[in-house]
Amino acid sequence: MQQKNRAVGPLIFFSIAFVLAAYFTFAAVQGSYGIFKRVQIEAEIADMTQKRDTLRDEVTRMANLTHRLSDDYLDLDLLDQQARNILGLVRGDEVVIR
Repeated sequence: MQQKNRAVGPLIFFSIAFVLAAYFTFAAVQGSYGIFKRVQIEAEIADMTQKRDTLRDEVTRMANLTHRLSDDYLDLDLLDQQARNILGLVRGDEVVIR
């Protein structure tokens, strides 16, 4: 009878150790701070960095266009293009086909 009790103790110990190891392994892989979450965050960082760079380029382009339309610097080609696009103006010697 006493030999049976000795076999139950290590079985309980290793069962608890296995459950704890499985829990910590699962948490390390899929938890809030796990590997999968880190990969997801790194992908989001790459995506947001690309969007930021695109927006930065667009802001630079818009700043250039704004500067070219300012009183200090007037680009006649850009002014002509903007008048055509926004106001729908055409020159007198042009033919408009719709």
